[in-house]
Amino acid sequence: MSDGRGTFVAVDRLSFEIAKGEIVAVLGKTGCGKSTMFNLLSGLIEPTSGRVEVIGHEPFEEFNFFRGKIGIVFQNDRLMPWRTALDNVLLGLQILHKGPAEAQQIARGWLSRLGLSGHENDYPHALSGGMRQRVSIARAFAVEPDILLCDEPFSSLDEMTARDLRQEFLRLVKQSGKTAVFITHHINEAMDVGDRILVFHRPARIAYEARMDSAAKSGGRQAIQDEILKVLGLDVKESALPAAQAVI
Repeated sequence: MSDGRGTFVAVDRLSFEIAKGEIVAVLGKTGCGKSTMFNLLSGLIEPTSGRVEVIGHEPFEEFNFFRGKIGIVFQNDRLMPWRTALDNVLLGLQILHKGPAEAQQIARGWLSRLGLSGHENDYPHALSGGMRQRVSIARAFAVEPDILLCDEPFSSLDEMTARDLRQEFLRLVKQSGKTAVFITHHINEAMDVGDRILVFHRPARIAYEARMDSAAKSGGRQAIQDEILKVLGLDVKESALPAAQAVI
């Protein structure tokens, strides 16, 4: 890849697989290649070498194949300000040419599931940050994707709002059996959300991997958190910080 000054390697010998229905949380310091990996998975950029395969297809070469199969939740809600909450959720369904009545039913259903009944006709400027992100999540789920790609979706929210929305998001992902890649800078968030955690070093490669099974989420949690801090070159004493502060 080029940054205008020369060529640099953003991803190097990165190889991993994600099982159907698995949530993989990706951690790493700024500049480690998380966003490049995200763009490769979403088909926004082409790999200079190697192969990216998602459900048997290459995202960049077969971009149209993935319409409706991948839902994306960005750090910022990216709502269209001239569209109401309902119309923003309808956007993906309209692109997929869903019938108007069916699309309305689906969009209203997801807004309701995310606690936004009564706000269907509100414009983004009239909604709080948490509510706007709920609309963004509803938009991603409404197209019934097989895979969800999430790029620090709660980092712009206050911790209480982020905590509540994180729990709601996780519940919906598990209920619908989605496969998800969840990028975050919050160590505790990764441990709460992920079935598996991948810690990246620059250029993007896996420096540490941990499975967050029931045993790890109870007795082994502290050891995993300490190991993540060590791999990232941070003071293990930081593992005593509350979730809102355990940030890289």
